[in-house]
Amino acid sequence: MSSTTGTTTVITNIASLVTNDPSLGDGSALGLIQDAAVVIEGDRIAWTGDSRKAPATDNRVDAGGRAVIPGFVDSHSHLVFAGDRTQEFNARMSGRGYTAGGIRTTVAATRAASDEDLERNLTQLLHEALRQGTTTFETKSGYGLTVEDEARALRIAAAHTDEVTYLGAHIVSPDYADDPAAYVALVTGEMLDACAPYARWIDVFCEKGAFDGDQARAILTAGKAKGLHPRVHANQLSYGPGVQLAVELDAASADHCTHLTDADVEALANGRTVATLLPGAEFSTRAEWPDARRLLDAGVTVALSTDCNPGSSFTSSVPFCIALAVRDMGMTPDEAVWSATAGGAAALRRTDIGRLTVGARADLALLDAPSHVHLAYRPGVPLVTGVWRRGAREV
Repeated sequence: MSSTTGTTTVITNIASLVTNDPSLGDGSALGLIQDAAVVIEGDRIAWTGDSRKAPATDNRVDAGGRAVIPGFVDSHSHLVFAGDRTQEFNARMSGRGYTAGGIRTTVAATRAASDEDLERNLTQLLHEALRQGTTTFETKSGYGLTVEDEARALRIAAAHTDEVTYLGAHIVSPDYADDPAAYVALVTGEMLDACAPYARWIDVFCEKGAFDGDQARAILTAGKAKGLHPRVHANQLSYGPGVQLAVELDAASADHCTHLTDADVEALANGRTVATLLPGAEFSTRAEWPDARRLLDAGVTVALSTDCNPGSSFTSSVPFCIALAVRDMGMTPDEAVWSATAGGAAALRRTDIGRLTVGARADLALLDAPSHVHLAYRPGVPLVTGVWRRGAREV
């Protein structure tokens, strides 16, 4: 089924419609409309409201008393890579230490892979995510760590999404293990020049064992000078300067946010930077859970994303992350669904996605359930039974 400009489709008999517009429906943050309908015209939402008042359209879809939500916005993933790290995961879950090199293992496999292999793996993961309701995704480089390999990762990613992030500063390249300063110079110089044309964002892993605060500031500042906007892997493994740096530089998001001081929380609450939480990483590493309740109660804008990558969070399932956030991070089902849709849009500084209101992009998911709450209530169950992206039904 495809949609062209001017063609109209009504999805009617919706038990509950999540609009993410508090001026609609029940007045909550989700803007829930019961017994609802939504009209798609071309690639946009043209109308929402009471099913009985829906206007005439060219096409009609009966939701059969199911729920409709905005398509998920996965604002943090690492999808351009080769190989997997099954052995590392198995060792970790078996209680054994593992010293195969973590990210470096994926770097070696990615460098050795062909463009075709990298794109095939990327598109397979994208189809997997789409079937689970993800209609917008951000993805990063970071597994090449040479000028050529970082640029080709971004070139491949840019063919599939506008939300492309240059992450040459994932770790210090093994080639520069004895001279981190020279690698920072490469990341902020020749590599940045080669990568900037393909990217919208620049990211850095600001963490002990990766890049310290001064290095991270230099990298992000160089990116800003090239027109790339900052994002930061911040405060995942330990307390550190990442969150404060993110807010200082007006980064769109500070991602992970596991180890936060009161000052970090206050900075996030008083800035525009979104705290993006990635529970798949904590699940896969048995690490401490981020305290979403603390952030939300302080007024911080929170996004939920998958962090899909072959090492620490090899899941493409936003519904799975919603269930984890509700069960283990102190979020309500409403908050988790908002954070996985409107929150992800905020983390990408987008207003055209993550909501189902007039003029927004017609990205939505039909759930085989009467309410969005079932995403957390029925964990692991494939509830997404239909997906529209830009007005076209793709699932």
